[in-house]
Amino acid sequence: MVRFQHPGRFGAAYPPLRLALCGAALLAANIAHAARPMITDDARIVDAKACQLESWAKKNQGSTEFWALPACNFTGNLELSLGGAVTREGGHARNTDVMVQGKTLFKPMDTNGWGIGLAVGSVQHPQAHTRDWYAYVPTSFSFRNDQLFFHTNIGWLREGETGRNRLTWGLSTEARLAERTWLIAETFGQNQGKPFHQIGLRQWLVPDRVQIDATYGDRNGAGTGERWFSIGLRLLSVPFLP
Repeated sequence: MVRFQHPGRFGAAYPPLRLALCGAALLAANIAHAARPMITDDARIVDAKACQLESWAKKNQGSTEFWALPACNFTGNLELSLGGAVTREGGHARNTDVMVQGKTLFKPMDTNGWGIGLAVGSVQHPQAHTRDWYAYVPTSFSFRNDQLFFHTNIGWLREGETGRNRLTWGLSTEARLAERTWLIAETFGQNQGKPFHQIGLRQWLVPDRVQIDATYGDRNGAGTGERWFSIGLRLLSVPFLP
């Protein structure tokens, strides 16, 4: 996550606009922090003095989002992210989301142990001239010598368009299927409305450096109107920052 609004992570691409922004704020609020393609964040950050780039395409009903979220850890315990999304709809592409986030850990996750952190950020929607603010606490649990993980999020979202404050939550799992292949699944939502779910696979092409993923998601009980498909690429560097 975050790093939520519609995965990413909904956005101005969905009508009506108010519902779309609400969804996008929920997904986006978790997109910046979570390891792609999860919306529910984990209690992990990029290695000290290293960076990562998470990028993906997300196909919605009637629109396609293209995301890029670089993040770096300059100090050792503060991951900073800055990126955004371009949405293509009706033959036109528009910059629909700009995100900035800071994330730190109070307790790093240990093997067969647990970890907890804090993330704070904002999502600007240039087309709607609004900005959402959010904060959340990611907690992670490791089992079976890091072969199985569970993550929980509890947070706050301030919707810029409506001025409303909302409770956000998420629950996810990661299970190793093979040496480089992981099954991922999650559910997430707000204190109002039906929650969302997402399931997919994550594959390491180069261990700890290059990763690809593919997922399917939808809102519970919503039929096909809010479903999405995504495919992503994640690149992680070795430590190189001064």
